[in-house]
Amino acid sequence: MSPRWDPNPDVRRGRSVVHTLHAHLVFTPKYRRNVFTDAVLTRCEEVMRKVCQDFGAELKEFNGESDHVHLLVHYPPSVALSRLVGSLKGVSARRLRQDFPAHIDKYLWGEHFWSPSYFAGSCGGAPLAMVEEYIENQKRPD
Repeated sequence: MSPRWDPNPDVRRGRSVVHTLHAHLVFTPKYRRNVFTDAVLTRCEEVMRKVCQDFGAELKEFNGESDHVHLLVHYPPSVALSRLVGSLKGVSARRLRQDFPAHIDKYLWGEHFWSPSYFAGSCGGAPLAMVEEYIENQKRPD
């Protein structure tokens, strides 16, 4: 029997679903403070990679600057993106405060690390216009 060829390795299969869901997430610390150093970013990535793993998701890309981080997450349809975001922000805030208490206390005070808002954009696959055209051109049953 020949091996099965899958044209897109990002397409995952479950018992009753075929999916490829990606989200671009951007988080900023409270008051958009410049809290991220290379060491803090590295630790943040490690923590977020583990959180994604616990949700059955994959952190495909991670990067950031002194005042924000970007994530590209590949997640299954069984995961509510808002729950994943809540865990990413909650767990990372706790771990970063534990690992870098003096540094973080210089920039942030109180219990909050992340701003309560975030950016989430769906990405991957065909451009939206192409999907709209495809659906528009489907035949209606007679």
